[in-house]
Amino acid sequence: MAARLILASNSASRKMLMTGAKLDFSTQPADVDERAIESELTAGNATPPEIAVALAKAKALDVSRKSPNTYVIGSDQVLSLEGRLMHKPADMADAGDHIRAMSGRTHHLNCGVAIAHQCVVVWSDVSIARMTMRPISEPFLENYLAMAGEGILGSVGAYHFEGPGIQLFEKIEGDYFTILGLPMLTLLAGLRELDLIDA
Repeated sequence: MAARLILASNSASRKMLMTGAKLDFSTQPADVDERAIESELTAGNATPPEIAVALAKAKALDVSRKSPNTYVIGSDQVLSLEGRLMHKPADMADAGDHIRAMSGRTHHLNCGVAIAHQCVVVWSDVSIARMTMRPISEPFLENYLAMAGEGILGSVGAYHFEGPGIQLFEKIEGDYFTILGLPMLTLLAGLRELDLIDA
């Protein structure tokens, strides 16, 4: 059985992944205060994966309230470096500081995904990618920032893995879809579990 879905996001990469999988969907971005939710959860000692799932659920529920009869997919990615959360860089100087902090270290991309229907979360999961950045020299960093451009300010890690950002890494553990912000293998399993796509 095929069901029409709503993706609670305007993310180009998430839309590309859903389209590539030949899913029948529309998009409707969620309107949630991510930092407020994150702050409350952090104060309660929630882990980065728990925060990622909570944000995905909040996005799915927000759009489900507007379109209750449709199945809504929410997803959110939280970057953690040794337990500390990092956010999208404010400017290119901040992007450079992000990469310096991650240079030679392993960070985690925690990608939560949730499906809501009739204003209830009916399925959720989290997928984690472990990203080890090689030691980055200052000359390379300067060249990288010029090469990558301001588009990386929309990425929490200040890199596009599918673009020049690949040059920053020496090792990854996890799947490509999780890195791009929507764990498709996990999501497709969830859609089959709910009988929303053919098994």
